[in-house]
Amino acid sequence: MKTISYIAAAILIGFGVLFILSAFSPQGQVSSIIVGVILAAIGFVIIYFVTKKAKEAQKQTNNVTLNIDLPGNVALDALKCQSCGGVLTSKDITMVNGAPMVTCPYCHTTYQITEEPKW
Repeated sequence: MKTISYIAAAILIGFGVLFILSAFSPQGQVSSIIVGVILAAIGFVIIYFVTKKAKEAQKQTNNVTLNIDLPGNVALDALKCQSCGGVLTSKDITMVNGAPMVTCPYCHTTYQITEEPKW
């Protein structure tokens, strides 16, 4: 939709410039300048609203919450840093591009959590 709006605005601005230029020909009329200015103004207004809407869309952030439902009684081991062995909490785990990443609060090492095979 954004591309179509930019194309329509470019066409309107182009025709507006042509109408303004035609007013300066020997047969030119003042009404051509008025029509040209109106067409160019409509084109610039379209560009303004499209860019304004795009900026508003960028400001909105999407938060994704991942809940894990574990079956039965599950005993959890303490999560420890691979580098220094410091105890990690849930505050130290973040999702980056769909992968769980850990940042150790003690040694500031960042790495991806990998699950060892169960067999």
